[in-house]
Amino acid sequence: MVSSSHEGLHRIFQERPEILAPVFRVLGLPFPEKATLDALTPDVTETKPLERRIDTVLRIGPSDGDDFLLAIEAQGARKPDKESSWPYYVAHLQAKYRLPVLLLVVCQDLATAKWAAGPFDCGVRGWTTQRTHPLVIGPDNLPVITDQRTAAENPAMAAFSALAHARSRHIDGILEALGRSLQQQDPEAADYFYEFLDINLRDTAAGDKWREILGFVSYFPGRGTVRETAYLEGKAEGKAEAEAEARASMILRALEMREIHVPDDARERIASCTDLDTLGLWFDQALSAATVDDLFAGTPAPSTDTADAS
Repeated sequence: MVSSSHEGLHRIFQERPEILAPVFRVLGLPFPEKATLDALTPDVTETKPLERRIDTVLRIGPSDGDDFLLAIEAQGARKPDKESSWPYYVAHLQAKYRLPVLLLVVCQDLATAKWAAGPFDCGVRGWTTQRTHPLVIGPDNLPVITDQRTAAENPAMAAFSALAHARSRHIDGILEALGRSLQQQDPEAADYFYEFLDINLRDTAAGDKWREILGFVSYFPGRGTVRETAYLEGKAEGKAEAEAEARASMILRALEMREIHVPDDARERIASCTDLDTLGLWFDQALSAATVDDLFAGTPAPSTDTADAS
């Protein structure tokens, strides 16, 4: 079974194929400016008892050459069984589609990336029958993207930068740049990258930092999303409550400085008021009032149970 974090890691290739161009540049390989991309079935099962599934398989049709297949695997740790399953994937896909195959492995740490680069040989007594040499991207060759403009131009690459460098000292800068850049994205794209990192950085220090960033800044301004609405409503409510408390405190302080006696019921009335206009009026009157009754002049008295009954 593929985990949700594993799923999130390779979905970006299928839904955002533009990531392939900068990734290929990192690897030093040419990638056509114009190409068709088709997601193929990742199932390479030959017999029911043996299930094998590749994360992502893309058929790439460059405008300037022949089609080829790109098989993409996400690898979070070293797994020796991959040394035999990866060659199987390549051989099976080549035989099934009659096309050349490239295998790209996405790693999250240097040790895994070094191992994944192979090559993995199948042979006997010095004779190699088959050699598998994956392409690998990871923290050693994915750039550290801490510039907001760069992140805005290629948010997919910035997201992978965050993933690959999640344990480095640069991670805060990467996440902050990406977070700011999402303000410039359309709602669907911004929401996608939010979810992508939230899933893949889960239960890590980088994940805590990402959620902290999103807790202070709305990345969906003016778009009416559920997340934005909830955020803005909560922010507005909290700001209004803080402003009311501050004004009530100023009124009581002004009365105290002028040595005007404030009974408990009057103090409660001031402290519990949440209407900012009323509090503003009371503050103005507190500067000249002779008694606390003068403070409330022109303001309807609060209703009581007794008054309601009468």
